[in-house]
Amino acid sequence: MTDESSLRERLIDVGVDLVLSEGSASVGLREIARRAGVSHGAPRRYFPTHHALLSAIARRGFEDLAARFEAAVAGTPTPRGQLEALARAYVGYALERRGMFELMWRHDLLDSTAQASDQPRLRESTLPLFGHFTGLVARCRSERDAAQRTGGPNEAAPPAAVTAAALWSNLHGIAQLWAWGSLPLALGAPPLDGDPGGDNQRDRLIATVLDAHLGPATS
Repeated sequence: MTDESSLRERLIDVGVDLVLSEGSASVGLREIARRAGVSHGAPRRYFPTHHALLSAIARRGFEDLAARFEAAVAGTPTPRGQLEALARAYVGYALERRGMFELMWRHDLLDSTAQASDQPRLRESTLPLFGHFTGLVARCRSERDAAQRTGGPNEAAPPAAVTAAALWSNLHGIAQLWAWGSLPLALGAPPLDGDPGGDNQRDRLIATVLDAHLGPATS
């Protein structure tokens, strides 16, 4: 790694730390320069705008999430099991790294029209994740159709990508509403089964979402 690329990565590292500790509103080029121990103008060589800096930090979040997805499905052979593992990892990441999660899904960063043409598009970081969800949904349907001996796919069912989008939306909603305290309040206290962290409640919500979009799990 060259000194230039090393400095760029260090600046992003500082930005990630700021987002996780103080939220994305605290991230600025001058503050990152100060914490990295470089001149105020140094970050401009790599991030000409505040938008470019935030996009680079958010891209780190997607890389982290992708690594967690990979670890979550390791050793899980069935597509349904993998989807459930990914769903838990997604909600867990949202609650553990809330500032980063919120930054990753900011519309102004994902809207590629606001980015310089020579910069990587942040939106492209989301496509492999969504493609993975869609592929697993398609495999779940194929296995269900084979088990039920329907003779082929259900033509009345929406495309796998539509179901994956609905599933993703539900998971995102669980993550946001849980972080805001709305879901724990709606479900009542104390948490189910004496679960102070709410893990059992969230797992039940995730299982219910999967059942709603994919049908009940088969043995």
